[in-house]
Amino acid sequence: MTKRWQDGINMLLGVWLFVSPWAMDYATHQAAAWNAYVLGTLIVVFAAFAVYMPEVWEELFNMGFGAWLVISPYALGFVSQTTVAINVVAVGVLTVGFATWAMFSDTEFSKWWHEHHFF
Repeated sequence: MTKRWQDGINMLLGVWLFVSPWAMDYATHQAAAWNAYVLGTLIVVFAAFAVYMPEVWEELFNMGFGAWLVISPYALGFVSQTTVAINVVAVGVLTVGFATWAMFSDTEFSKWWHEHHFF
């Protein structure tokens, strides 16, 4: 696999997510804040792995983390905090998008995908 710029963007998204409880003043909301700390850290770690050792599995993990972020406001009960929920969902959607883009930017994976799928 080749290095991809999308992994650097996901690292920045993870950093933003980690600091967002302080920046957006929701650090006192336990569920939302801990969700941001843990998932922000995980996104940064897996994106960093992808920067230095690009493999498909790192992108799959970040896609999973992003998907969790999309549903987490509902699952953890902070959907009523609209600004926080929008931030978390937006980071989740962007993380999934950039991880997917990075994965399909890899020529080996893209070739394998097209050989094994109809589209």
